[in-house]
Formats: sequence, structure tokens, C-alpha cells
Amino acid sequence: MPKLIWREPIETTTITNKPPGGEGPGLETVPRARLSPEQQAEPRRRVITLGDIAGRESGGLVVLLVAIGALTLASDEFLTGNNLSNLARQVAIFGIIAVGQLLVILTAGIDLSVGSILGLSGASTAQFLVAGMPIVPAILLGVGIGTALGVVNGLLVTRALLPPFIATLGMLGIARGIVLVSTDAQTIQGVPEAFQVIANGTILGIPNLLIVAAAVTAVMWFVLTRTVFGRYIYAVGSNPESARLAGVPVRMVTISVYMISGLLAGLGGVLLASRLGAGIPTAGTGFELSAIAACVIGGASLFGAKGSAIGAATGALIMGVLNNGGNLLAINAFYLQIAIGVLILVAVGFDQLNTRRSASSGG
Repeated sequence: MPKLIWREPIETTTITNKPPGGEGPGLETVPRARLSPEQQAEPRRRVITLGDIAGRESGGLVVLLVAIGALTLASDEFLTGNNLSNLARQVAIFGIIAVGQLLVILTAGIDLSVGSILGLSGASTAQFLVAGMPIVPAILLGVGIGTALGVVNGLLVTRALLPPFIATLGMLGIARGIVLVSTDAQTIQGVPEAFQVIANGTILGIPNLLIVAAAVTAVMWFVLTRTVFGRYIYAVGSNPESARLAGVPVRMVTISVYMISGLLAGLGGVLLASRLGAGIPTAGTGFELSAIAACVIGGASLFGAKGSAIGAATGALIMGVLNNGGNLLAINAFYLQIAIGVLILVAVGFDQLNTRRSASSGG
């Protein structure tokens, strides 16, 4: 099982050792009083198993399967091809944004600007297209706007030392104000049909949006579980000072996760404009809260270092299934908001309970 290892000063706590070539965890926590002089001269090794991180998504998968089973029994229309296609298109954009939000949350940060960045990127792309710009350059510029704003968020957090909540809250207002001013709060219409096919088309009957969302999730899963950068992200979220002492470029990692979050928000804005066939300046309002909720429901901890890309995508799918099922069963949408709120509280409550149990057991 891949392991994330970094070093901390021995004076802070105990030392954890693994026998060379040993099978299984093979871990032993030794109190300071029992350390040999050689061990005291070496920094402590702290081990995080990525398998434990990935296992946090299991609860979300259970909830998803239960919801799907209940809706299948309650409505004959739920498993129809047309409904599943619509569900996939509805969930895909939320899933893309949630995966980007997850990277920020893993570093114990938060990005409240993704909804506004989505709206700005989508409306800007529509403006470029209506002005006669070719589709590919317009898309690249739209995504580039989101990426640039993500970098600014990262710089505000790492260089200006603003709390992530404040930095991204300010960017939320700035991005939304820019899009309202640039569009005069008017919908941008007249985008080419070829652009609309990107989000509304299918490949072998599978919606393009679902393919893009699955690809983004797969890439982020690989990055988080199979690359050094992914391990750095978890290290920064667990203990940034220890990560810095171990040689992790904490500032660069932090800027990078905000940049990726902005990039995926920009991609989501482009895809939403393609799906709607227009640039809507108010698009994305409230999406930041939905993205955070999807991450939490999917097993991420707002305290950092806990969560997975598959879990975030699962959380987005749970929210989409509940909304879709509510529409099919003609349930008041306000009740659905209550249900999602309860899910968030339950998810956070279980996370806190597990954290307290681990602390009390010395894990």
C-alpha cells in the first residue's frame, strides 16, 4: 500500500517505526522515555496510508446505493434512458467543480469563489464566440480566466497571508461583479451550434458531459493517490509546518490547488454555457456551497488531509440523485434542501466522532 511519509521533530511526540521488509503495517509507537540515543537523534516518522484516505468514500457509496434503490422502487421513470441521461448532465458540472474544491479542502482551505468564476468564465466564452472568435481559442480563454483567478486566490492566501475564507469570499464578489458589468447583466445569446454540441452531444449514447466529468475525476484520483504532488497535498493539509520541514514546497502546493480549483471552475463554466447555449451572468450562484457539500458528503474533512476524488464525485452524484428523485416524485424542493442539510450535518458529525475516537485511542 502506498504510504505518505514526512518527518517531524522528535521532541513533539512519539516515534513510529516499520521493520524493513516487514509485512502489514508493522508499526510500533514508542514513548520518548524508551527511545535510544540513536532514535532521539533522528526525526520522528509519521505514516499516512492512502488506503485509509480512500476508504472514507465507502459511506457515501452506501448512501448512493440506498438512494438509487429506493428511487428505483418508488418511480418507474428513474431508470429510463432519458432520465439517466438528464441526471448525468445535471451532475457532471457539479462533480467537476466538487473535485476542484476537494483539492483546496485537502489543504485545510476553502474556495468560495468557484461559483462566480464559473459564471465569469462561461459568460466570457459566450462573448468571445458571439464576437466571432473560433471555438477552441474561446474555450481556452474561458478556462484560462478561471485558472488565472485561481492563481490570484492562491497568492492572496500564501503571499498576502489572508485566510482562505476571506480571500475567496472577496474573489466571489469581484468575479461576479466583473461578469455583471461586462455583460450589463444580460444573457449572451447567439453562440454557434457546434459549441452547444460539446455539452449536449453523446458518444456511443453516453453524454459528453459525463465523459468529461469521469475523466476529470480519474485524473484527480491518479494525482492524489499515485503522484508525489498528491502526497504533498495531504501532507500540507495534515501539518503544513511539518511538511515544510520535510522539504515540501508548501506555498507552491497551496497556489497549485487554488489554480486547479479555478481551472475546473472555468471548465465548468464553459460546459454550462455550452449546455444552455448562452452565457448567463448569474450562472453558478450557490454552486460553491453545493461543491463544498458534495465534498463533505463524500467523506472529506474540512480540517484537511481527508478525502478522495471519487468521494467528492460520489457526493455530487448523491445530491443530483436526491434532486432528480424529488422532481420525479413531485416532492417539494424545500424538503430536499432540508435532506441535503441533514446529510451534511451527519457526515461532519461522523467525521468528528471518528477524530475523537482516534485521538482517545492514541491513533
